[in-house]
Amino acid sequence: MTPTLVFDIETVPDVAGLRRLRPQWAAADDDEVAAQAFAERREKTGSDFLPLHLHRVVAIGCAFRDDQGLRVRCLGTPQDSEAKLIGDFFRLIDRYTPQLVSWNGGGFDLPVLHYRALIHGVPASRYWELGDEDRDFRWNNYISRYHTRHLDLMDLLALYQPRAAAPLDEIARLAGFPGKLGMDGASVWSAYRQGELARIRAYCETDVVNTFLVYTRFQRMRGALSESAHAAELALVRGTLEAAAGEHWREFLAAWPQRP
Repeated sequence: MTPTLVFDIETVPDVAGLRRLRPQWAAADDDEVAAQAFAERREKTGSDFLPLHLHRVVAIGCAFRDDQGLRVRCLGTPQDSEAKLIGDFFRLIDRYTPQLVSWNGGGFDLPVLHYRALIHGVPASRYWELGDEDRDFRWNNYISRYHTRHLDLMDLLALYQPRAAAPLDEIARLAGFPGKLGMDGASVWSAYRQGELARIRAYCETDVVNTFLVYTRFQRMRGALSESAHAAELALVRGTLEAAAGEHWREFLAAWPQRP
């Protein structure tokens, strides 16, 4: 079995970077810097969503499926630096060459990781392989939008049409899965400022499980999983979460009742 790595990141404004780019904000505290950056962005674009290179990664959630089973966790610890988290992610790819799966990973998660890895000097040789060292990557690599070594489920299901894109939360809930529970990406900055990184990491973990569940449904739809194999994958997810520590998994399972 080729390992599958479903991933998701959570980010906050890079206030230190913003101070370097806007020296006039040097004396402002983090909240003030972020507020000014949001206001500047709204004036320019009508939205306060910052450019991707100004997002600082604070959590990387992973659901890793291989012959040994399923493991779900955020990489590293809450105390780890951004560079350490990003390095851990790319080391997973270096070690396992997994099938990457995301929801809007091509539009957000991976470009953010590209910029932030570049800023920190994080190596990622396997990820950036395009066929020079491994000929198989010439025809299927992580970078090309229409290759499948990285499968951006949102992009593919929308047939690469931005106007057809759908939110993970709604697709997951329509498919009978829990969806987002009590938090979304827009609330990460305020939670971070309140010292709730553990809550952010738990939310990120539930997001990757939602994505994994949607991915298994997609695999059933495309014929890569039989009905019985699909049911076995769902049972594996449920059993893994039942054995896992964390109140977020109790809440997740409660929102995902067994079908009769």
